[in-house]
Amino acid sequence: MNGADSLIRTSVEGGIEVCFANPGTTEMHLVAALDQNPGIRAVLGLFEGVCTGAADGYGRMAGRPAATLLHLGPGLANGIANLHNARRARTPIVNWIGDQASWHLAADAPLTSDIESLARTVGWVRENKSAAELARDGAETIGAALSAPGQVATLVVPADCAWDEAPGPVQTAAPEAPAPVAEAQLVATASALSQPGALLFLGGSALGEAGLRAAQRIAAGTGCRVLSETFSARTEIGHGLPVAAPLPYFPEQGREALAAATNVVLAGALDPVAFFGYPGQASRLLGDDQVLSVLAEPGDDAIGALEAIAERVGKDAPLEERPRAEVGSGALTVGSLGQTLAALLPEQAIVVNEAATTGLAFNAFAPSAAPHTSLGLTGGAIGQGLPCAVGAAIACPDRPVVAFQADGSGLYTLQALWTMARESLDVVVVVCANRVYRILQAELARAGVMEPGPKAQSLTDLGNPNIDWVAAAKAFGVPGVAVDDSAAFADAFRRALAEPGPQLIEAILQG
Repeated sequence: MNGADSLIRTSVEGGIEVCFANPGTTEMHLVAALDQNPGIRAVLGLFEGVCTGAADGYGRMAGRPAATLLHLGPGLANGIANLHNARRARTPIVNWIGDQASWHLAADAPLTSDIESLARTVGWVRENKSAAELARDGAETIGAALSAPGQVATLVVPADCAWDEAPGPVQTAAPEAPAPVAEAQLVATASALSQPGALLFLGGSALGEAGLRAAQRIAAGTGCRVLSETFSARTEIGHGLPVAAPLPYFPEQGREALAAATNVVLAGALDPVAFFGYPGQASRLLGDDQVLSVLAEPGDDAIGALEAIAERVGKDAPLEERPRAEVGSGALTVGSLGQTLAALLPEQAIVVNEAATTGLAFNAFAPSAAPHTSLGLTGGAIGQGLPCAVGAAIACPDRPVVAFQADGSGLYTLQALWTMARESLDVVVVVCANRVYRILQAELARAGVMEPGPKAQSLTDLGNPNIDWVAAAKAFGVPGVAVDDSAAFADAFRRALAEPGPQLIEAILQG
């Protein structure tokens, strides 16, 4: 047995079931080991950002890590943007990064780089030193990925450590349960939430159904308000579920939403800050006179803590009556697209929402849609949506997946369409084609540029030529159709849901 075999066998026994791979020369022994061990499904991505984004989507839905197999430092660098998103989502991911043979590093060959420094920007890292230690290092990498609340864990595998002889696999330690919240903190939080002006701010695992229902009982019993992170890793939402409205994206709106709170309690969330710094504005969205306390850190048992608080001060109350979303009519606009998607969304769908400005309109209708899971752009690095949908579909093959995708960010990882086709994944891709970087146009206006000049216009415009998404999808093996009115979109979406395998709808937006 060589080092590669010992690593893969250890990983199979440690619960790794999928590897999203874009390997190179230094990973060939790992590729061979995957071939000899049927316990891990190998999925090829044509770009490393597809592999890392897919591992993020898989981990968010499965609750356990997938592996990625990437080629040296440049391969890791190509995938780091979506590992950044995964770090912010606290997704468990295991990266196997091949490296030059240990004795070849000193030659400074063209592809040699400082892999450890790159990996450390997104999480935990271990550099393997010998084939004899590779299985142990692999087990500890899985353990690191699963440590609460979940993280990106990278193992650097020199080529000679993969091909040298090695002992057998080792056992991966079982992950520890999330830390319970201390009794004293429960008592203090119950008191704080019972005060006038209290706000319960949810994030992480608290946005699952159990956490939302406990928060709703707390709000009914105390009168506190409930808000959630702007972009959450995973939220359960839809008809019959309590709503924790997300904090608005723009800082002025975020401060306004928080302004009435005299004290804020965090449950699985962090102290809210602006996404960017603006002249004359503070980074924190809360004021110095607003009291901030922590019920549960992201790695703690936030659900258990919320349920314990609900037992103390909560009460049962009916949910707010919300009418079901209805299919829109007329020209396809941001509003009618969001409304129609919400009306037709099947129960238990998974929506990967990277629709940027168009996604905000859908968010307004989502509570009136069928119950579904929403995966957000946690780290703000665009190009997440299509790969994340790949991983979600592989993690949950019995659930329909909708990639609600802005056209600009979708172009970052367009290669994910090919993986969807190759793996026959049931993903409906809805491309919001406004043919501009709308969010950048909004930021120009916020910067006081009300009449952008020709260079600014060209840098925020996706026309000249217009991108033909249907033709691009066909090139990657995905059937597609373009629509520009609400009725046509509704028909296309119904047909796409009924067809097996991936489908793409280019929703050409008016206005």
